[in-house]
Amino acid sequence: MQTIQVDLKERAYEIKIVSHQWHQLAAALAKVLAPGKVLLVSDEHVWAHYGSYVESALQGSYTVVPVIIPPGEASKTLAEADRLYTVAIEAGLDRSNAVIALGGGVVGDLAGFVAATYLRGVPFVQIPTTLLAQVDSSVGGKVAVNHRLGKNLIGAFYQPKLVWIELETLKTLPPREFMAGAAEVVKYGAILSADFITFLEENWAGFLKQDKAILQEIIATCCRLKSQVVVEDERETGKRAILNFGHTLGHALEAATSFQYYLHGEAVLAGMVMAVDIAQKLLLLSHVEAKRLLRLFARVGVKPAPPDLSQEAVLAALKQDKKRRGEETVFILPTSVGEVVSYRHVSREIISEVLAKYLQGIEGSLLTLAD
Repeated sequence: MQTIQVDLKERAYEIKIVSHQWHQLAAALAKVLAPGKVLLVSDEHVWAHYGSYVESALQGSYTVVPVIIPPGEASKTLAEADRLYTVAIEAGLDRSNAVIALGGGVVGDLAGFVAATYLRGVPFVQIPTTLLAQVDSSVGGKVAVNHRLGKNLIGAFYQPKLVWIELETLKTLPPREFMAGAAEVVKYGAILSADFITFLEENWAGFLKQDKAILQEIIATCCRLKSQVVVEDERETGKRAILNFGHTLGHALEAATSFQYYLHGEAVLAGMVMAVDIAQKLLLLSHVEAKRLLRLFARVGVKPAPPDLSQEAVLAALKQDKKRRGEETVFILPTSVGEVVSYRHVSREIISEVLAKYLQGIEGSLLTLAD
């Protein structure tokens, strides 16, 4: 078991990284939750694999009220949150009872949003089961649901009491989902640690094979890097914005395709490729540094845009970006491997040019640097 402390004073919590340790879950929860009812939120796929493990682990200590949602981004809505509120109310959950998220980023975001708003806030626990959720969305306290005009527009900052990462859940993760999580893994090296990029370059094969020691080290490093940023800037008023590398255009791609075409990590990776291109056009990033980043992005694999996606649709979605400041769109752009800056003065012409390359299928030409 590996433990990472997120030191947010009265909101401090631990991230536990374990393997084959479901039987220890109740004891870990007992340190942060009172006995009683828990609303256990999961999706259909995850529940089929791990619902019985969690129910068995909590038996005798907690009364489990399960709620199963349809898998996918379409469940991150106020309507689905309302359904969870109804279940919680009918089950008699009070402020001492908790909401537990068992699943990926969608489950964690939805369950966390419900926990933050039900009875003005009840305890919340994350049990992330996808690589993306384990290294990114379960850590840091961002919870939200989508609006038809944009992603994560309705949400809160609400820290969990515990994050329990069981490595064995990755064994049943579809390869596409694993690689979507790998995009977020690479992001942490790109924005915060050239040494981590080196580790990934040297251990990529073991990572893809899910070598337990390598996998645990990668997940732990991502959690440490993110928690350091969160501790410094919990509510994203400054440094935490760097975690949005790739997300500005990535979120726009997701919204413009109605959250149906891309997995989140796939959209972020496309956004990171375009951010590298923008940084080069602005002379912020050298060719050598860009080549190193793009080579690693290529190992993850950049998803091409759907043939019917228009530049106008993406630019319209970009206008709804919650990180905008007035008429300016904020981009996180790399200046070297492991370092980024927040940049507000990217011209419409550059954005359109870079986006056109991607939409026309020229993302491959960007990645020829990686050959």
